[in-house]
Amino acid sequence: MVWVIVLVVAAVIVFWVIATYNKLVAERKKVENSWSQIDVQLKRRSDLIPNLVNAVKGYMKFESDTLEKVMNARARALGATNQKERMDAEGEVSGVLGRLLAVVENYPELKANQNVMSMQEELSNTENKISYSRQFYNDITMKYNTAIEQFPANLIAKLFNFKMFDFFKIPESEKEVPKVDLNF
Repeated sequence: MVWVIVLVVAAVIVFWVIATYNKLVAERKKVENSWSQIDVQLKRRSDLIPNLVNAVKGYMKFESDTLEKVMNARARALGATNQKERMDAEGEVSGVLGRLLAVVENYPELKANQNVMSMQEELSNTENKISYSRQFYNDITMKYNTAIEQFPANLIAKLFNFKMFDFFKIPESEKEVPKVDLNF
């Protein structure tokens, strides 16, 4: 009779370990998938940037520094070697791209250029998708990170070396309040 109880308890523990492991794997895959969704949008933005820079280059002779910063930030993002580095670099791209689009507003001939307006709209839509994807990624990451820290699942997570994922954070440069000059 004792052997039966021991076998039942052992079976329950084994099934619990398997179920917990599978749940953690499923949560990790959700985080990886949500990162892939962000990556798709970041690639789309990265492809649009050179076209926008080329379209505005002729008009913005005095803004070459801004254009150079956009292209350098894009190059750093494309050259990132890990997820954390990529997150930081893409945050920088968002910041300098926002500044470029703000500068475009100072050039009436650019605002009238249909090609520039179309690319600006595409970038705006892509930025919205990136923003939504980042929010979703952070939500899924929070759920996963919480799951691997909660007892008793943390025992399984530690045993099978589940690692926490980083959150997307707003770079300090994007936290600054933009300065608006209404003097004409």
